[in-house]
Amino acid sequence: MTFHSILFKNTEDCLKSETVDAPDFFVDLNLDQIIDAITVSKQEYNLKPFFYTPLRNVEAILYRHEVMQDMEDETLMAHIKVFAEKMVIVRRYLALVEKLDYNYHKKGWFLEAMLVYCEAITGLAHDLSQTNLQSCGFLAFREYVTHYVHSPGFETLRAEAQAVKDELSGVKYSVIVQSGKFSVRQYDGEADYSVEIEKVFEKFKQGAVGDYRVKLYEQSGMNHIEAKILEFVARLYPEPFAALDRFCAGHSQFIDETLRVFDREIQFYIAYLEFMTAIKRKGLPFCYPQVSATCRQVYANEAFDLALANALLTTKQPVICNDFSLEGPERIIVVSGPNQGGKTTFARMFGQLHYLAGLGCPVPGREAQIFLFDQILTHFEREEDIRNLRGKLQDDLVRIHHILAQATPNSILILNEVFASTTLKDAVFLSQEIMTRAMELDLLGVWVTFIDELSTLSEKTISMVSTVVPENPVLRTFKIIRKPADGLAYALSIAEKHRLTYKQIKERLKS
Repeated sequence: MTFHSILFKNTEDCLKSETVDAPDFFVDLNLDQIIDAITVSKQEYNLKPFFYTPLRNVEAILYRHEVMQDMEDETLMAHIKVFAEKMVIVRRYLALVEKLDYNYHKKGWFLEAMLVYCEAITGLAHDLSQTNLQSCGFLAFREYVTHYVHSPGFETLRAEAQAVKDELSGVKYSVIVQSGKFSVRQYDGEADYSVEIEKVFEKFKQGAVGDYRVKLYEQSGMNHIEAKILEFVARLYPEPFAALDRFCAGHSQFIDETLRVFDREIQFYIAYLEFMTAIKRKGLPFCYPQVSATCRQVYANEAFDLALANALLTTKQPVICNDFSLEGPERIIVVSGPNQGGKTTFARMFGQLHYLAGLGCPVPGREAQIFLFDQILTHFEREEDIRNLRGKLQDDLVRIHHILAQATPNSILILNEVFASTTLKDAVFLSQEIMTRAMELDLLGVWVTFIDELSTLSEKTISMVSTVVPENPVLRTFKIIRKPADGLAYALSIAEKHRLTYKQIKERLKS
């Protein structure tokens, strides 16, 4: 069993170059907020490129599902975190070496980094040997680590590092300070005067007393006096320091590249699972979705907007879950209903589920079947940009044209209230033309709109409506259900726009 990555099943799936910029649709779907929240505590690992690059085949996704399921085991998670913490120390020590000024001081910290590295790898190999692993990824990694720790190269490295450390630990010396000068000598069994002084003053001790001894501040740096003392010690004990010289020269690059990559990549799973666990404490479900590159029949039960759930994490406000399904020839969900009813949140949720599934991650919901897309294309309302000298309608048309030029049958299309700036007649005409093009491509999508006619254009479109409390239509339930559009949403929108709702008229009469 060959191991090369805990994130990618095949070498051809690995990132050839890491993407530093988020995809264009991230802001529209609030995925930027989600990925920021997931990676905020893992800045040193630079995980965002992994979250910016969805997978392109189902096998690669299932590979991550297996690893993620192994990582849900608390024992394995604890073992990996111990290893990661030690590797953090190794990097910290090596970074310190670059900042220090004095030769043997640098080499001393280099040796300490090496010893912690050997301890981390040896401990990881032992812990994994005691853990019940199921995923192909972890089974291959365990085999790799086991082989590595028993390899002649690593065993020699560990033995030499400990031998040099033991030799240096046996060095004892005395520093004699007199008249502004000091000298360094080999330790010759001189008495420890601090013990003698304590004995002298012991007789004056009456009952419990405070400890007035001053603890000297320990720091990793070294001043020029300490450096000179160390230089003299090296002259007094040339053999241990010569061994240190030879060791550092012979092992300048000691971190195994595969283990270094693993240490970074495994944080992808840790970061997502820690984020997911916090959301689950609010009573919200996650699941491993079924993913298909051919079946366009998609569904989700009790799904929710992950960015919204994270924003409400510390509040008592509930997160409303919704269901959706596309069966047979159905391809596009047309969402209508009153303003502030959760339509845009539903559209974002649809996009988030597909994107997170494409990363090989559990998705927010009780159960889901997702289509493996090639790209996500979105159009959400934006403020006019005076720099391009285009009006709102023209800008919408330019953006939609660009989207349709890129779209393929395997794309996900999410449109949110397009053509709100034009007349109803023009909006209906333009929307029907765009919908026709989308249906010809046979792509999947969600269209949030007040134009009810779009939901009955074809057998490929279905209608879902945001609902209100029947006894009080002003109150939103934020539930989006499958039912025919009722034709009231657009009228209400127009009334609100012109301040002609019952509430607005009453306010105007009062004034």
